[in-house]
Formats: sequence, C-alpha cells, structure tokens
Amino acid sequence: MTERATFAAGCFWGTEQAFRHVPGVVDVLVGYTGGTADNPTYEQVCGHTTGHAEAAEITFDPARVSYGALLDVFWKIHDPTQVNRQGPDIGTQYRSAIFFNSPQQEAEARASLAREQVKLGKPIATQIASAERFWPAEAYHQRYFERHNVTCHVER
Repeated sequence: MTERATFAAGCFWGTEQAFRHVPGVVDVLVGYTGGTADNPTYEQVCGHTTGHAEAAEITFDPARVSYGALLDVFWKIHDPTQVNRQGPDIGTQYRSAIFFNSPQQEAEARASLAREQVKLGKPIATQIASAERFWPAEAYHQRYFERHNVTCHVER
C-alpha cells in the first residue's frame, strides 16, 4: 500500500527531480496546491491570481522509505528560510510548504520543522498546512528535467 506526501520547495521541476531518485518513491507528479482556483494553469499560478504553490505530490511505499526520510530530503533541497522565493524564482508560488495528508504526517512535519529550526538557528518560513486538492500541472511540466537533461536543486 502506498501513501502520499506533498511538498513545495521552490520550482517544482527540481523538487520532482530530487524525490524521483529516492528509493521507495513510486511516482512524483508536479502540480499546484494550496490555492483557491479549480484546475489552475501554469500561467494563472505565475500570475499570482490563484494562491497556489508549485508542489510535488510524492507517492511512496512506507515499507521502503519513511515519511521522515522524505522530510529530510525536503529540508536538504531548498532554503526554508526564504520567504516566497528560492534562488532566482520569486513569488508566492515558490514558497516553502509541507502539505500533510494525515495527522501522523502533521505531527512528523511539525517535529521535523522544530529540529530544523534548532539546526539552522534562524527563522524558517516553511508553512505546514493540510493537503488540499492537488492539481497536476500540464503534461509538459512532468519529468521536465529528465526530458531536458538539466538540474537546479542542490543539497545544502
């Protein structure tokens, strides 16, 4: 049986790429969540009219990889202290967020944020919120870096 984890860590292409290579991850979809419009398009999200974040929905096998291990990857692939940006990407769609899919995920996310806060020693901007409807992005965004042989996220 699989579970879902939903993370926003800046550009969803890099987030997808980072999680796709984790053993136990079955699939990764990029898309939009945390906003108000139904079935938003990339242009709408980038136009700041929907409130959505670019996010990755990870389907994983908890017998092979824990949610906690996925949280560890999340913290490593972006700067959680930046507000509404990652590197050159600026806007609310690039915010750092953990969208939990169960009370257990919420508890683990909050505990991991507290540990990361102590480790970093400066304010973390990451939001923790209940997962809302996840809208898959357009087909040309799926596996974008894999198809174009490029990368952007680096571990810190």
